[in-house]
Amino acid sequence: MGFLSLCVILIGCGAQMGESSSSQVRPDTYDQGVSENHNPAIAEYIRRITPFPILSESGQEYEQPFLGGFNMPRPQLVDIDGDGDDDLFVQDVSGSVMFFENRPGETPQFLWRTDRYQDLEVGEWYRFVDLDLDGDQDLLAEQPFSYVRYYRNEGTSQEPRFVEAVDTLKDVDGRPIFSDRQNIPNAADIDCDAVVDLLIGRLVGRVTRYERANSDVLGTPRFQHLTDSFENIEIIAQIGSLHGANTMALGDIDNDGDEDLFWGDYFEPGILFIENTGTCQSPSLSGEPRSFPSPEPLRTSGYNAPTIGDVDGDGDQDLLVGVLGGAFNPNTTTADNFHYLEQSSPGLFTAQTSRFVSMIDVGSESIPVLVDLDGDHDLDILIGNKIEQDDPQNGKLYRLINEGTLESPRFRMSGEFDVGNGYHLLPAFADLDGDSDLDAILGTWGDELRFYENQANDGSIQLVLVDSAIATLTRGRNATPTLGDLDFDGDADMIIGESSGTLNLYENTGTSSQPEFTLISDEYLGIDVGRRSLPVLHDLDGDGDLDLVVGSESEGIHLFLNYGTRSAAEFIDVGPLDLEHFGFAAPAFGDLDGDGDLDILLGGSGGGLWFYENQRR
Repeated sequence: MGFLSLCVILIGCGAQMGESSSSQVRPDTYDQGVSENHNPAIAEYIRRITPFPILSESGQEYEQPFLGGFNMPRPQLVDIDGDGDDDLFVQDVSGSVMFFENRPGETPQFLWRTDRYQDLEVGEWYRFVDLDLDGDQDLLAEQPFSYVRYYRNEGTSQEPRFVEAVDTLKDVDGRPIFSDRQNIPNAADIDCDAVVDLLIGRLVGRVTRYERANSDVLGTPRFQHLTDSFENIEIIAQIGSLHGANTMALGDIDNDGDEDLFWGDYFEPGILFIENTGTCQSPSLSGEPRSFPSPEPLRTSGYNAPTIGDVDGDGDQDLLVGVLGGAFNPNTTTADNFHYLEQSSPGLFTAQTSRFVSMIDVGSESIPVLVDLDGDHDLDILIGNKIEQDDPQNGKLYRLINEGTLESPRFRMSGEFDVGNGYHLLPAFADLDGDSDLDAILGTWGDELRFYENQANDGSIQLVLVDSAIATLTRGRNATPTLGDLDFDGDADMIIGESSGTLNLYENTGTSSQPEFTLISDEYLGIDVGRRSLPVLHDLDGDGDLDLVVGSESEGIHLFLNYGTRSAAEFIDVGPLDLEHFGFAAPAFGDLDGDGDLDILLGGSGGGLWFYENQRR
């Protein structure tokens, strides 16, 4: 079979259900990746950010629920479109940056437009700055590994167009400027002499300063090295050592006409503030770094990335802080990692939220399962995660219950689906004891799979543990089961993914009331998706037999259509699902919007969900 391609169109969150938002945004500010569908049996899908209401447990509606979650958000506030307000950029994964347009007066204020702004390659960090002082924003980014790439804005301040000018900035002697990729530098006219200064934090706790000196024959700026000890700044972390990875943000936070400095540090649980007590022309940042804000400093797992801007449009400067996770256990900030500190009055900052972008986020490595949990004949959602940020010994299964209808769904977070302790929890559901309700096999981080019987009598699911090791992997961990009758003998067989990326086939050789799983192959069909195989059995092409979909850690989602029969499956690899490329990919299939076809729900490394609506009519 040839390569399978799905038609995927990305729609901004400003659209209503069933409507495109392309009329609201410029073509260069949101992704539109379209590919031809070579297999007429497979549907076309469109990504939607707000397809239907999703409510938190407290009843507050998520503004942009299906953005996928954040693990290490690196934000910057900058007026990229010249309309007088600060827009938001966020980098959460290597190589690309997300764009949120500021739409004053709307809810939410910052509207998602794209996950890959202008398809710019930004390495491990990025920084918008007017490097040539022509009134529009240029872009600095990491050139792997640890150099400074320069994109020149060849558009305008209203319609930016970034073109790579040079892959490595150099000093006046032609030497490449080195900036360790763990550090996020900054640039500004620190001394108001109409010449841009480049400030780079070093791993010894000091700051190197360069100043633009001239340009080469292509007009690319060259920089003069001035000092490796700018303003004698020396950061010593709370645990008593010089710092490691760091971030810097410059801005006039106190509105006195000069640039102040914020510092995030791997070994610092908050952010440090160094006030500029000089003037614009004669800066002085020689004061003692102090924790910010006072009197209640921010406390996180460390390595915080601040950005300064007017978040709420009230004319003063606020602070957004992304948590990258440092020396104080990053597992504790996998969800609460994007802080908003509002300047509520001059010099007084109030913590407003630790999840600035309102979306589903259960931590990291989310895995969705679609199943009717409450017996009302519509699909609910379970979301497993890697580990709980407030319980480092366990993960959780979150319940999203459909309180709406089949045709008009409305989901609400509704507590935990209790299956006992463990993490990387993933249940697979089928009637395993012949009583016409759904039982479960549970995979965890370990190599043993648990068997639970459903003891509810009202059509809901109430699981009781029967066997703590109904099957055991021959090697590897991260057991990810899926159930389906592969030999058409009336009981559910099992395919299990694992950390190595291969698949394990277990035939159900028990009875209709007592399952027993016998290993047939621990390298089923020779399938190997690299790492972290996540199989799903589902009839995707509507021909009455089960097809096989396999998610992975870094190789996307692979589709194996069944060209055999219901009693003798023959899975043929027809290539990857042509969705956006991102990390850890955990697929689930079901009719979430009640229109009679299968939609796709994806979990991922960010701890949130992605929703793709089936467009087949």
